[in-house]
Amino acid sequence: MAQAAEDGPEQPARRVQVVLVDDHRMFRTGVQAEIGQTEKTGVDVVGEAADVDQAVSVITATRPEVVLLDVHLPGGGGVEVLRRCASLAADVERPVRFLALSVSDAAEDVIGVIRGGARGYVTKTITGTDLVNSIFRVRDGDAVFSPRLAGFVLDAFASTDAPPVDEDLDRLTQREREVLRLIARGYAYKEVGKQLFISVKTVESHVSAVLRKLQLSNRHELTRWAAARRLV
Repeated sequence: MAQAAEDGPEQPARRVQVVLVDDHRMFRTGVQAEIGQTEKTGVDVVGEAADVDQAVSVITATRPEVVLLDVHLPGGGGVEVLRRCASLAADVERPVRFLALSVSDAAEDVIGVIRGGARGYVTKTITGTDLVNSIFRVRDGDAVFSPRLAGFVLDAFASTDAPPVDEDLDRLTQREREVLRLIARGYAYKEVGKQLFISVKTVESHVSAVLRKLQLSNRHELTRWAAARRLV
């Protein structure tokens, strides 16, 4: 008994170094608080970044085992981070593996980052415990997906046909697409702001831009437009 007390608290048997990439500081802080207690979770957050350039710099400097990567980032998005870090991901001795962590559950976002080289994709509704387990699984070489997202990937890679281009959708920025989907699902502006960590005024600005670009009059037309394209 005395010897156990001298040894101190039991340490986790597994450890993993992680870099957290997300453009919302409050979200990064929340994830850090949830999973970054290394003695308890085994996760050591060795760096953070808020945009593509920062991400590439931090990942190159720290060479983490896993990067938690948001899909929509200033400077080109998660796909651009994957492109610029491809040599690190391909390193046989010390591969840097990427796990997408995003509010978006859109098929084109999931497929885009997986084709870019990510080992998995989970949404921000994931629990802290499941996120920790997903990080270790990706570190160990597994592919990890939130349940409903796996079908997108299977369908995409089972087909040899390229996805059709939607010129109307291509007019929208990534953030406008996120706002569009949430509004089309019936979220109030305040709820959209909470989901995306932006103000209600910013949500209103994005909705106005979406309506203008798509030549729609109101959110009811927007909902029909999104449903017709199976975006909700």
